[in-house]
Amino acid sequence: MVKLVVRDRETIQEAVRRFRKLVERSGIKKEMRRREYYEKPSETNRRARLRAERRARRTQMLSR
Repeated sequence: MVKLVVRDRETIQEAVRRFRKLVERSGIKKEMRRREYYEKPSETNRRARLRAERRARRTQMLSR
């Protein structure tokens, strides 16, 4: 949970900007996007496999 204490003499715009940064850093936004639509477990596994293949390919290219 993200908590924001508004400082003395802080404008609403500054507080909102700080709040957005806190939400971004905490990963809430990313989690919301991920849960926006249901994803079948097979699709999740496929994406994880492709990510691992890309990572392996990238490390292989760098090690040459």
